[in-house]
Amino acid sequence: MANRPFELARTRVTLFEALLRARDTKGGKTPVLEDHERKVLTYDDIVRAAFALGGKIDTLIKKRETAGVMLPTGVGCVVTFFALHAIGRTPAMLNFTAGAMNLRSACEAANVRKILTSRRFIQLAKLEAIEAELSKFARLIYLEDVRETIDFGDKLVALLKGAFPRVFAAKGNPDDTGVILFTSGSYGAPKGAVLSHANIVANVEQAHAHVPFDPNWSFFSPLPMFHCFGLTGGAMLPILTGHKCFLFPSPLQVKEIPKLVRDTGANVFLATDTFAMQYARNAQDGDLSPIELMVCGAERVKEETRDVYKRRFGVEILEGYGATEASPVIAVNAPANNKHGTVGQFMPGMEWRLEAVPGIEGGQKLYVRGPNVMRGYLDPTKPFGIDLLPQGWHDTGDVVDVDADGYITILGRVKRFAKVGGEMVSLNAVESYAQHIWPEHLHAAVALPDSRKGERIILFTDKPDAAAEELQAWCKTNGASELAMPKRIVPIEEIPVLGSGKTDYVVLQRLAAERFAEAKAA
Repeated sequence: MANRPFELARTRVTLFEALLRARDTKGGKTPVLEDHERKVLTYDDIVRAAFALGGKIDTLIKKRETAGVMLPTGVGCVVTFFALHAIGRTPAMLNFTAGAMNLRSACEAANVRKILTSRRFIQLAKLEAIEAELSKFARLIYLEDVRETIDFGDKLVALLKGAFPRVFAAKGNPDDTGVILFTSGSYGAPKGAVLSHANIVANVEQAHAHVPFDPNWSFFSPLPMFHCFGLTGGAMLPILTGHKCFLFPSPLQVKEIPKLVRDTGANVFLATDTFAMQYARNAQDGDLSPIELMVCGAERVKEETRDVYKRRFGVEILEGYGATEASPVIAVNAPANNKHGTVGQFMPGMEWRLEAVPGIEGGQKLYVRGPNVMRGYLDPTKPFGIDLLPQGWHDTGDVVDVDADGYITILGRVKRFAKVGGEMVSLNAVESYAQHIWPEHLHAAVALPDSRKGERIILFTDKPDAAAEELQAWCKTNGASELAMPKRIVPIEEIPVLGSGKTDYVVLQRLAAERFAEAKAA
């Protein structure tokens, strides 16, 4: 398998045109999409379904309106996404796990007044409370109702449009907004990232050029499509490059997913470290063995996870790094160049620079620019306003080290450092110390203000009997700074995670503040 060269010219198309280009290349009858309902769609099926659904949505959502999309990962979400593009509407993918307050904030920022969703999904996901809150300021359009209005005539029209798609599809510019996605909110309120058609297509082309994909490989993705890793990596990458993909609606079904990987024979699997370890624990020997390319992102890959996959399934995990603002992939290891402990090398066509951060030694803050980097964030003070990036540079907020061969090591986020006794202490490092001692458990560190030392570190863990003495002994033996010792170790039943699989530090920060306040009051 040889890498394909990255050609900037190939990125200068809309997302719908990129779909049509893939159909032209692979053939309209090629099966390309399947989900847990086990119905397989070809390229022709997707295009026709997009025109049929789009024709109905066209009368419900005006041209200048942003369409909210609140759907699980699956065929329905993909068809809805392309249906909106077929009629020239912009989708805003809504994170239904973010809570009513964050969803309302997202809708207001993106000018979403109408939301495409599904009654069955709301019922299965138990989102009735969210539905009630959203209904107070937006009209919910249920796809079941829309589909019931599609008659034989509509299907004939869709058939005609599918035969001449470039004649009937809405005309667009590659630099127009292709999708609005919201940052994960791991450390604060989610922000709306405005990604152009060209941004998403560029990231697909970059990944295809950076990592050699066997033309016969198929993908399996349980990642949510409101998350950029799930949208671009899990759905757009395989569909736009001609690889069949199997989409699963929830990464939380840790017992079902390994069986389905074996059943579908999927070769490319996308996950986060947290979920990957849970899949391994619930898998039978051989369940995950069809995987030939496994990419983990969104959080650091632990050595324990690597070892389990290599030993039990013969799978080598490739760690990658991305941000919603970069569509999302910034760097990833490749099969022939997989350097453990790093997130690989930069995507082709990207520029990068480093800037020193006062108080932090051994790493610098990373800025990136390139064809996959967003136009800017939504400006909530102006309707359809965008706060453009200065000269196209995105401040990742990540402290990194880049070696002579271009491999990136993530040392932490600027926000993930605590100032203890005048020294900057990496909260990621504190978590890794705990991980060394208690590798079977999850740990998360946050910082609280401290009148004497500036800040104090609180370590949450799902190990019920985690003892401070063990951590102190390990730190002393391994030369870790005393300042990195948590002031308190707090066992909790479960470390909270976001829908993307990332640790929810906002919840933990609030929990730490509440417990600290209670202790102070006592």
